[in-house]
This record gives sequence, structure tokens and C-alpha cells, in this order.
Amino acid sequence: MSRAIVPSASRRGFLRTGAVGGGFMLGMSASGVLAAATRAAVPAPDFVPNAFIRIGRDGSVTLISKQPEIGQGIKTSLPMVIAEELEVSWKQVRVIQGDLDPALYGPQGAGGSSSTPTNYENFHRLGATARTMLVQAAALIWKVPAAQCSAAAGAVIHGPSKRRLGYGALAETAARLPVPEAAQVVLKDPATFTLLGRRIGGVDNAAIVSGQPLFGVDVRLPGMLYAVYAKCPVFGGKPIGANLDAVKAMPGVTDAFLVEGTPNLNGLRPGVAIVATSTWAAMRARRALEVNWDEGAGAGQSWTGFAAQAQAASKQAGASSVRKDGDVAAALAGAVKVVEAAYSYPFISHASMEPQNCTAWFKPQDGSLELWAPTQNPGSGQALVTSTFGIPKEKIVLHIVRSGGGFGRRLSSDFIVEATAIARKVAAPVKLTWTREDDLQHDHFRPGGFHFLRGGVDAAGKVAAWHDHFVSFANRVEREGKSVLQPGSGASLSSDEFPGRWLANCQIEQTLLECQIPMGPWRAPGSCVFSWVFQSFIDELAHAAGRDALEFRLELLGDKDLVPATTERGVAYDVKRMRHVLQEVAQRAGWGKRSFPRGQGQGIAFHFSHRGYVAQVAEVTVTQDGKLKVDRVVVAVDVGAQIVNLSGAEHQVEGSVIDGLSTLMFPALDIEGGRIVQSNFHDYQLLRMPDAPTKIDTHFIKTANPVTGLGEPALPPLAPAVCNAIFAATGKRVRQLPLSTLDLSWS
Repeated sequence: MSRAIVPSASRRGFLRTGAVGGGFMLGMSASGVLAAATRAAVPAPDFVPNAFIRIGRDGSVTLISKQPEIGQGIKTSLPMVIAEELEVSWKQVRVIQGDLDPALYGPQGAGGSSSTPTNYENFHRLGATARTMLVQAAALIWKVPAAQCSAAAGAVIHGPSKRRLGYGALAETAARLPVPEAAQVVLKDPATFTLLGRRIGGVDNAAIVSGQPLFGVDVRLPGMLYAVYAKCPVFGGKPIGANLDAVKAMPGVTDAFLVEGTPNLNGLRPGVAIVATSTWAAMRARRALEVNWDEGAGAGQSWTGFAAQAQAASKQAGASSVRKDGDVAAALAGAVKVVEAAYSYPFISHASMEPQNCTAWFKPQDGSLELWAPTQNPGSGQALVTSTFGIPKEKIVLHIVRSGGGFGRRLSSDFIVEATAIARKVAAPVKLTWTREDDLQHDHFRPGGFHFLRGGVDAAGKVAAWHDHFVSFANRVEREGKSVLQPGSGASLSSDEFPGRWLANCQIEQTLLECQIPMGPWRAPGSCVFSWVFQSFIDELAHAAGRDALEFRLELLGDKDLVPATTERGVAYDVKRMRHVLQEVAQRAGWGKRSFPRGQGQGIAFHFSHRGYVAQVAEVTVTQDGKLKVDRVVVAVDVGAQIVNLSGAEHQVEGSVIDGLSTLMFPALDIEGGRIVQSNFHDYQLLRMPDAPTKIDTHFIKTANPVTGLGEPALPPLAPAVCNAIFAATGKRVRQLPLSTLDLSWS
């Protein structure tokens, strides 16, 4: 029998001790600000200076990771920050995943590359505060000034006498001390860092490669049952009836029933649940399930129909104005050259390797609920359960388990409320597991989109005018008693999007097409496609002007070091940082210093997203019959003053390049009759090893700016860099995704 993944007594005790044990409590409020509260005077056997650190009397160091681990490496990198300030060897450290407890830990989501920037400074102070107290404890024991003592490698050393006490020997004394004032806590000089900036393997690596149970699909509980959940293949549809009696009679099946669901496309959709004694029994019974579906209004929707609507919309003014500067019509009329282009991209799935799953245990005796979920947004999942079923938050315990990939999909919580709906009818813990087909066809998709662009260049070869009519998708929702269109994540364009703030004559319009397709954030929402469209079109304008692509971009960025936001929710654009990464990547790639034969070429692109500044150069070979090989990608990245874990940072950049290339080359979802046509990896292809870039060169630029995240910023520039290189190699522009649908052959 597989080992149960449940919080051990010691783990629960540790979390309780972090909140109410002896000594004191130093935690993080919901706003992420450090807060201290006096605890009972009874000393703990171990030193537990805050909710994140436990130092055992044997010298062991246990750190809590509060953010969900989805493969981005945060379970390793944030504890590294504490360990650096705490002055302990990484070999001493054990990392435990914290459960959802925002009152204790502060925000616990993992999305928008936000985990590092929202925690980095606070985690330094957490570790430094604990170190300060350990130094004070040693000084008390030795009866010497604390200034004569220093910490290193899990011990405090008295400088003059060379006496040494390990942290374990100091634990009880340190636990009695009050929390020092902020002025007494000195953070380390980054020049003295011994851990941060090094290559450190992931804390779960050994368990992953040896097949240990870490992920949501690995959860096992005594007496657990297993479930599947069938939804209407047409979004917005619902079951009218099903052959439930026949399904219930199948071997291993314990129950089958209809779930009414809600109108929320991103919440609990109506469906049919099957519960069994094994996942195999549940899935086998599902194959025999026959459902009479009410497909609803969504059955008439198709990608072909959406494309026709977009074309019709492009011939009219946009439904809304995003930005309007100067006189675009006059500037286009006076331009030396005018370029018109239509760019389009399809709906795509997240396709994370671990399908959605959740284990739920509803206890009717007290109305409580316990959840084990591979989620990026546990607080949102808890809130959706509360709003859907009326279970108070204080009665919901949510254990965060490792996710087998997220990419934004697990910011949604539909699988959590589905498991909860089933558990409320089952007198046992139950694990819901989606099939690959469920995961692909009932995703919360990256929305497709259409950009109808016109641009003009003047006699000096500069951009004279820019016009974009963006057509994308929205769901109709009820908000404050009104029916409104809500754009999908990444389906709305900010007026501050580059190059909007830089041009005297710029017009951006948007039209939304109503659809029944659930949409959600996909890695670098919006940026993942906007960068491809705009950096490709900028390349078209540079070519029309007869200008070098790098020179053209640098001139377009301008000579101001900072361009302020022009909207309330916008952010300032640090042109100096972007200029620097562009020049760095060009120098590293040898831009303009080599001539390429026909069929080979270089392309360049840049993008700012999620606080990161990234530029890329791609080098490609396209055979005469149209086969593409990306020979090299050079990446320059500025995410602030410190790379936390060099190994993790390199993996995030390289993974972004590969993910971006995969999305450029292969995946597309067809929509017919309101349903997704593709069902599995046989018809939804992703990048395979032979198609990966031959070489990826990554270069980090340290600047005197706050440390920010790396899960998303390196993905957006990849597609335009490759497509611009394809043009350089073949003379063919790529204006439609994916590449697998295009003919890249040349003669």
C-alpha cells in the first residue's frame, strides 16, 4: 500500500508552535509586513523565533516554505534567503511545505512571478532577526558584549577567545529573549553572501527522481475513495439525465450522481460524478457512462465563426478606444511607407503534465472540510469553496501539495470545488482525478486573438504612426446585478503597452467577441502574445524603413531613462534597463557582425513584463522544404540586484525559452460545435527534444533594483525573436500561429 501523504503530528505541532509556542512569535501579517506578538513565557525545547524557522537542540534547522511549489523552484529559493541571513549551512536545512494559513504566513499565492518580489526583503529580515537573537544568546551565556560575537555555519563565535557554540546549544536561551527592535537587526552586505547566487539543487529533486509521493495525484488516505467527473463537452451545457443505475452496477463503483453546478464557467460546472474503490474502476465506469446533455447556446460557436466575426469587426471602428494620441490618419497619409498586417493566434491549453486533481474529506459531524490540492492559489480555492457551498473559511483546512506544473492553470480552483461537491455526498475522503482529455478539453484556456495593424514610417526612417485594432474574447457575467462582458485573462490590452507611450500618433482600439469558452491566465498573460505581435510588427516597420532591427528598436525606446505610466494601474517603464539588456544581448550574440547564408538568420526582440526586462536573439536554420531548427537563443535578463538561486534562475529562463518555442511551433485548439476538438497529446502536439534549441545562452545583468521573479518574463520575447529570424532566413513573415500550420519553404 502506498504511503499516505498527510501532515505528520510533528509537522502540525511545528506549525502550532510557530503560532502559540513558548518565547515569542515573529510572523508576517496578511499585508506581508513584519509583526511581532509576545507569547507565553514558557520556553520551547527548540528555538522557534517565527513561523518560518525552527532550530532544534540538536542543531537541526527546519524552514517553512509558504508559497505553492509548481516547478518554479520557490520551495528552494525563498528558504535560501532565510538560510543566508541565518548563517547556516544549506546541508543543515530541511524545508517543509506550509499549509494555507494567511493569518500566520501572509499571502500564499504563486502567480504573476510575484513570490520572490513580495517575500524577498521580509525573508531577509526573518533570518537576520533569528541570527541576531542567537548571537545575543551566546553573548549572555559567555557574559560578553554581543558586538564581539558573530555567526557562521550554524554557530556563534566569540572573536577574542575563539569560543564557539552551535545553534542547538543556544536554542533554549534564545527562545527566552524578546524580539529585537528593527534597528538592532543588521542585514548582511550582499558582497558577503555565501549561499545566494550559487547553483543549489531543488529540495525535492531526490524525492522526485526516486518516485517518492509528493504531488496531488500521489495523495493516499486510509479508506479513501476515487472519483471522476464528466462535464458537458459544450461549455455552458448541463446534464439532463444519465444511465446512473447501469454505472452503479459496475465493479468497484460505489455511487454515481448528477451535480447541479453553477453558471460560473470557471467554477463548479454541472456534471456527473462517479465514485469508486479505485481510479481504474472509476475511469472504466466513465467509459460506460451515457449522458443526455443540454448543450445550451454555446453549441453554435466555432473558431471559423469567430475568425469571420473578427474580420468583419476589423472593417469597423473598435467597440472601445484603448489609446488615442495625435492624428493617426493624417500621419499614415503622410508616411513614406505604410505597412498593413493581420496577426492571429488560437486558443491553447496549459497542458501541465499532472492533470487537475484534488482530495477532499468532508466531515458532516462538524461541517468541516479538509483538502489536499496542487494549487497555485490556495486562498482563492478556499474562498470559492466558501462562496459555492457556504462552508465557513475557518472550517476549511487546505494542505498545499506540490504541483506537476501550473503555468497559470492552477490559479483557478474548479477542480477543488468539484472534489468538494463529490465529498459532500461521500462518507469518506475522496480523490478526484481528471483524465488527460478532461485537462485538455476543460481547461481555462489562453484566449485567441486577432490584431489588425497599420504602421507608417517617415522619410527619416522613424515610426510616424501606429494603429492596432485588437479583437479578442470575453464571457458574459453578472456583476452587481448587471450583465457585462468580462475579457478573458490576456484578452485586454493596456494603453501603456509598448510602443503606445512612445509615439506621437498612436491609436489602439479593441473589440470583444462574446463566447462561452472558459479562459484563464496562461504563463505571462497577454505578454505571451502581445510581444510576438508588436515585436514582429516593429520588425516589419524596420525592414520597410531599411533600418537595422536593433538600431530601430533603440531609437524607438528613445533617450529618456524612465517613461512614466499614463494610466492609474500602469507601471513606469525603465528604458535604461531595457536599453541595457538589448545592447547586452546584441553584443553577446554578435549582432550585425556575421553574414548568414540563405536559409539562416538572426532575429531580435525585447519585452518588459512581470517586473522583468528581457531581450533575446534567436538564430535559426530553415531548410528549403520548410523545416525549422533553432540553432541558438541568447538571452539577457535584468530582474534586479540579486539572482537568488542561479540554478533555478537558469532553469526558469531556459524553460521559458523552450515553452515559448513549443507554443510558437505546435499547439492550437480547434473549436467546433462549441467544443474542443483535440483530446490528447496525439493531436495536441508539444515540443519534443529534437526540436529544442541546440544552445541557450543566458546572461543575467545585476542592477540596483528590487529583486523580482523569473517564472514569466523570459517567455514573451522568444516567439518574435524566432519569427524575425525566420524572416531574415527566408523572407517570409509569420503572422499566424502556430508555425506547424504554415509553409516555411523557400527557393
